[in-house]
Amino acid sequence: MANPFASTHSLDTNPFDDPAPQTQATDVRLEQLRQRELDLQRREQELAAKAETIRKHGRNNWPPFFPLIFHSIPDEIPEASQTLITRLYQLWLVLALTLIINMVACITILIAGSRDGGRDVGASIGYVFFISITSFLLWYRPIYNGYMKEQALYYYLYFFFGGFHLLFSIYMIIGVPSTGSAGLIQMIQMYANHQWLAGVFCTLATVGWTVQGLGNAYYYREIYAHHNAAGHTMEKAKSELAMHGAKSTQINTCFKTSCLKPLRHKNPEKYISKRLPCCSKTKQ
Repeated sequence: MANPFASTHSLDTNPFDDPAPQTQATDVRLEQLRQRELDLQRREQELAAKAETIRKHGRNNWPPFFPLIFHSIPDEIPEASQTLITRLYQLWLVLALTLIINMVACITILIAGSRDGGRDVGASIGYVFFISITSFLLWYRPIYNGYMKEQALYYYLYFFFGGFHLLFSIYMIIGVPSTGSAGLIQMIQMYANHQWLAGVFCTLATVGWTVQGLGNAYYYREIYAHHNAAGHTMEKAKSELAMHGAKSTQINTCFKTSCLKPLRHKNPEKYISKRLPCCSKTKQ
């Protein structure tokens, strides 16, 4: 039977020694606290940077160098569709990069002595600005809004302009001389004339046009299947277009007839508050 009065400490151990296991546990905990403090500081800096951006540009965050619109896939797109919209955005970035490579390829074609090199360079420079902007506004942004709001009108806008973009991609892959495209025909000609640098850039441009074209064709099919499954029809699109038109007309009418007329009144604030509720401030 154990002695209840026996000491639990061994006489062979020094009671003044630091317990090693407890010290290690404390060090681990201190390290975790330090990491949390660093994470909090980093988050505070990110929030401060976002607050400064919002103060300067409002909620807009895209493009980063001069924010004009708000673009945030995690915040605006449903979770089930975020991967698809992310892939489309990446394809648009590939398109923008391909336009730049295509322009450089056309410059090398001009340097190589091509008869149509000047027209290729001029057209390719125009493509960099025109195609990059219109592609974002006419097919990427509509499908972005379509998945965000699930409105048929945006899907039909995407199908229309996205279809034109697919045809344009085929046209650029072919690479007809004097059209601003450094595609297949231009690439073959450069290699045949032993213009290796121009041939390499034409190859890069052709690969870029092919990648973004095939990628957009694949997701075009995926979006069309989603569009049918969601039950979007042309009638819905027409009704949504009419609704947007009615809202726009109502706003313009209110502004012209109700917000400009009081400016000629002797007491515009009193006139607005009594007769023009659409332009007066509502109490919360």
